[in-house]
Amino acid sequence: MKTCFTLLLLMLFSGYSIAQNKIEVGKKAPEITMTKADGTSFSLSTLKGKLVLIDFWATWCAPCVEEQPQLKTMYDTYSEQVKNNQFEILSISLDKNKESWQKAIGRFNINWIQISDLKFWKSPVAKLYEVDELPFNVIIDGEGTILAKNLHGKELEDFIKKSLVQK
Repeated sequence: MKTCFTLLLLMLFSGYSIAQNKIEVGKKAPEITMTKADGTSFSLSTLKGKLVLIDFWATWCAPCVEEQPQLKTMYDTYSEQVKNNQFEILSISLDKNKESWQKAIGRFNINWIQISDLKFWKSPVAKLYEVDELPFNVIIDGEGTILAKNLHGKELEDFIKKSLVQK
């Protein structure tokens, strides 16, 4: 018992952490490579230099579906920044049915990048990004540094607007 207590104290004072969060503000976002809805491969690193909203969602997730019109409005509002390679949305679907996913993209008229491995909650990227609820998002700067995570509604739009003004 005394040995366990001593080890615990050593771990606490040495800065050791059993759960090392990778997805924290100020840290680099891990690389993501998945398949787009058209079957081609896509990597997050190709968006270097842009402010990127990484959006985790699924067609079976009601709050995610409710959020799609707001994302569409935000994407269209900042379309000039999209055209000038300053802003992008990268949505990662945690679906497992390709047909449902593709239909939802059409139904919501989503015109930003959509990728998925169709592995549902077993997606390695969902684990890598520590996604334990949907919707979930991470905002990164042009160097891939995490600026914020899990912002929604007006807070999300205000953050994007402010970040684009500062760019």
